Amino acid sequence: MATQQLLKLVSGQLKVGAALPFGIRDEHGKLLLARGQMLDSEQQLASLIARGLYADLEEVKAYKEGRQPVEAANGRKRTLFDLWEQSAWHLDRLHKSIDEPGFAARCDEFATLQMELVQRDVDIAIFLSVRQDPRRLPLYGLTHALHTALVCQLMGQRVGWEPERVRSLVKAALTMNLTITELQGRVAAMGRITDTQREQVRAHPQATAERLRSAGIADERWLDAVLQHHERRGGGGYPAGLAEVGEEATALRMADVFIAKISARADRKALSIQEAARQMFAEAAGNPLASAIIKEYGIYPPGNVVQLASGEQAVVIRRGPTALTPMAAAITDKSGMPTVATTRRDTAQPAFAIKAAAADASLLQRVPPERLYGLAE
Repeated sequence: MATQQLLKLVSGQLKVGAALPFGIRDEHGKLLLARGQMLDSEQQLASLIARGLYADLEEVKAYKEGRQPVEAANGRKRTLFDLWEQSAWHLDRLHKSIDEPGFAARCDEFATLQMELVQRDVDIAIFLSVRQDPRRLPLYGLTHALHTALVCQLMGQRVGWEPERVRSLVKAALTMNLTITELQGRVAAMGRITDTQREQVRAHPQATAERLRSAGIADERWLDAVLQHHERRGGGGYPAGLAEVGEEATALRMADVFIAKISARADRKALSIQEAARQMFAEAAGNPLASAIIKEYGIYPPGNVVQLASGEQAVVIRRGPTALTPMAAAITDKSGMPTVATTRRDTAQPAFAIKAAAADASLLQRVPPERLYGLAE
């Protein structure tokens, strides 16, 4: 297998609205945008710059020499992580096309593809919602919608909702904040919000529902879920302070709040899965929707960093036969020193049982997720 060589890029080599002459990668060689795709906005470019921009040296040489690159030069195939990375930009384009004909059909198509992506590997989907890249805060509005849709899909399926009802809820999650998507990214990255921005946030459920209806969305479950997803039964929510709230809206709010709590922002750390689940369970007062989320994620979901009885620190990568016995990948040795390779550990075995969630998960930022799942060396 040829060794992949990466060349660091500068922002001047990329242009918004122009097809990429070569793929853009991160420092680990992970493909962020494929050759031929376009940068849609300055926001997208800024996010990529924050991550660090690299290209495969072979692709750059091929471009300069006017020939087709040897696609297999680095021996790397596109992974599910690449597809999830690109989903954010596809969702961005979907949101921005709301005033163009055919929006409802595009939403259906995107929801279908996204739900299929989740089903291809639910554990990887959960991993990405738990272990979010802190360098992607400007994209918070997009990634939050994708992760909320994931929770809605798993929750709806677990409680036995019919497929079309689950799809309506997923589409509501994907579009619930489309009038404030960029605002969410700015606030998440900067850690402060103005009074004017706060008013936009409080008005967004109604503003978004109206935009969706104007764009040809006629699914009332979808529209009501978006309109009411910040309402609370008994009152106290917004924008209307309703006392009675639809079940879809309640489900969407639970998923929305759960993902928000486990997501870090510039002004606050993420809650642990365990604490977020505890708070949701206490507030839900026995609602089966909350129980469904907790059962899907488990006590130690994929993405959780844990301390093992062996002394190793490990990352959960697969849910196990019980909530307490997932499959994990060790990222340190028994003395706590980082390791180059990752070794799978079955936490059902006493020697590798989970003792606690790790207090410091900073080591994980150095480990490409593909390596944890055996998709890269």
